[in-house]
Amino acid sequence: MRKIELPKATHEALTKALSRYLKDELDLEVTGFDAVFLTDFIIGTMGPHVYNEALADAQALLGKKLEELGESILALERPTSERPAPLSR
Repeated sequence: MRKIELPKATHEALTKALSRYLKDELDLEVTGFDAVFLTDFIIGTMGPHVYNEALADAQALLGKKLEELGESILALERPTSERPAPLSR
């Protein structure tokens, strides 16, 4: 599986948010390269699990929508009053 790569601005925002969280909640100062490495570790470790759950959610939603589409197509059927003629050979 490919490594999860985020846009630079997103990665920087996540790193800042993580640093702020650690400072506010745990009174732990993690900045600079340490914060970047910790963000990379979290993305690499937890990211695939989150990604897989998102795929499962998307697949479930798509399945539901396809089922609804199938029902909509069936609703377009027209009633027939006579039996079709047998196919000649």
